[in-house]
Amino acid sequence: MTTLQGQPLDFSQFEGKAVLVVNTASQCGLTPQYEGLQKLHQQYSDQGLVILGCPCNQFGNQEPGSASEIQGGCLINYGVDFTISEKIEVNGEGCHPVFKYLKQQLPGVLGSRIKWNFTKFLIGKDGQPIKRFAPTTKPDALEKHIQKALAK
Repeated sequence: MTTLQGQPLDFSQFEGKAVLVVNTASQCGLTPQYEGLQKLHQQYSDQGLVILGCPCNQFGNQEPGSASEIQGGCLINYGVDFTISEKIEVNGEGCHPVFKYLKQQLPGVLGSRIKWNFTKFLIGKDGQPIKRFAPTTKPDALEKHIQKALAK
């Protein structure tokens, strides 16, 4: 995986950290969740939380923009400074391996499919997936789970 800026993303840098992986979209009714994700990042990054936003255009064509458009929207509208990956697919033939793995480990209502933008996966400091959260679960509702993951 690479970042939105085209830099390789080395997952070994997340070793010993709790990671929240979220498939995102810039033109979704849930897009304001970027604000809550940024607050979690500001509050818990020093304690070892990494947030990884993964833009995806598979749901209602709600992430049609280029990398620079996505980056500009995230920064200008929500002040996002956590890591955002390149645009990826989270379902189907082109599903990114990270999401393929997370869906196998933590199936949801639709089994091994992602239902919509802003599905969230919390991964423990040991690299094991802990919990999957629905798209409508607001970031502040994840706080107790993040605190528990960081305490282990």
